[in-house]
Amino acid sequence: MILDENYILPNGVKIPKLGLGTWFISNDDAVQAVKDAADLGYRHIDTAQAYQNENGVGKGVLASGLKRSDIFVTTKLAAEVKSYAEAVASIDGSLKTLGLDYIDLMIIHSPKPWMEFHESNAYKEGNSEAWRALEDAYKAGKLRAIGVSNFEQADIENILETCTVKPMVNQILAHIGKTPTALIQYCQEQNILVEAYSPIAHGVLMHNEEVLAVAKKYDVSVPQLSIRYILQLGLLPLPKTANPVHMKNNADVDFVISDSDMEILKNVEEITDYGDANMMPVFGGKLS
Repeated sequence: MILDENYILPNGVKIPKLGLGTWFISNDDAVQAVKDAADLGYRHIDTAQAYQNENGVGKGVLASGLKRSDIFVTTKLAAEVKSYAEAVASIDGSLKTLGLDYIDLMIIHSPKPWMEFHESNAYKEGNSEAWRALEDAYKAGKLRAIGVSNFEQADIENILETCTVKPMVNQILAHIGKTPTALIQYCQEQNILVEAYSPIAHGVLMHNEEVLAVAKKYDVSVPQLSIRYILQLGLLPLPKTANPVHMKNNADVDFVISDSDMEILKNVEEITDYGDANMMPVFGGKLS
């Protein structure tokens, strides 16, 4: 069962192969969502400072009845934090808000502040400074692993130029209809695990006739097919839901997509319209 399987990060830390995303889940609802997920066997919860639900996630972890060491918690340094001092304070802030003694994985949420996501400034120095703060917190035992999110190859290379600890994870937008093959290959060559957020393309794949046809062939739901696709690429999917029925369905992926069907899915027409999510920078929009 996928919920019992792990990837191994470069430092030997085990990270469960399927995580629960909590984007757009309110702080209050996050408590029950984490408890429900834990009851179903989930051992990997993904949050972020920007989601404003770290406190609820932390309460859910503590209320789950699990030993702290049995559940993997990821959070993200806000995209706007681009100095060492700010990053140090921000890391400690997350620990306090979560109410946890340590964080399993902390990553830089974006190489650029969200309001400048599509601008040319690469924030090279700011990212190096934020990374140095993550390294220090990692070496101090506050974080068990560190990584990045939404980083392109050039952004990662910038970190590699000065780092003493290499990024272990890059969390990116990846799904059927948008599979950044070159970036994935580069990360894998660098021994950086790729995590995929929005693996169901923010729900858009539910209406894709080509994807529906392949899902029908395997007698699975579109979310199950989408999650299995990500796993067969060697990535870690992070489907978001607060619904226990959907959580259970998302974890029921013990089937194998054939090589020929994987090729079909890899060549699904690129998705450019994410509906209500279009205004988010990661989906091509600009926050106003």
